[in-house]
Amino acid sequence: MHRAMRGLIQEVLSRVAAEGLPGKHHFFITFDTMHPDVEIADWLSDRYPGEMTIVIQHWFDGLSVTSEGFSITLNFGDSPEPLYIPFDAIRTFVDPSVEFGLRFETQDDEEEDEDEEAPMQEMAEPEEEPAKKGAAQVVSLDSFRKS
Repeated sequence: MHRAMRGLIQEVLSRVAAEGLPGKHHFFITFDTMHPDVEIADWLSDRYPGEMTIVIQHWFDGLSVTSEGFSITLNFGDSPEPLYIPFDAIRTFVDPSVEFGLRFETQDDEEEDEDEEAPMQEMAEPEEEPAKKGAAQVVSLDSFRKS
């Protein structure tokens, strides 16, 4: 599902690179600044050590989209800065003009969820050895009847 959603972002940004932003569309993109493939100026990664949100709206330059991510130059206080953001680093993608948004769960969140569920799964598992796949278990009701 994440691959399909990232494919949608790739398609939208490719269209914007070719045709510009249509109408009042604009994008808020939040990404992980510590992702190993993110390329941003050192001062930006120092200022935003975990995540950063960029806005693609009034002025941007050099938008180029590949199957892995996109590069763009944005203005930060009258200082143009080139950025490269891989699609895997994106946490949210929002177009407020049409109330559309995508949110990606991070790998850490998924691992924490799995860790939290593990004790419950262990408690729920029977102490007996599980049956082989495809083998049916027949339980006799006689063993539960009172004499």
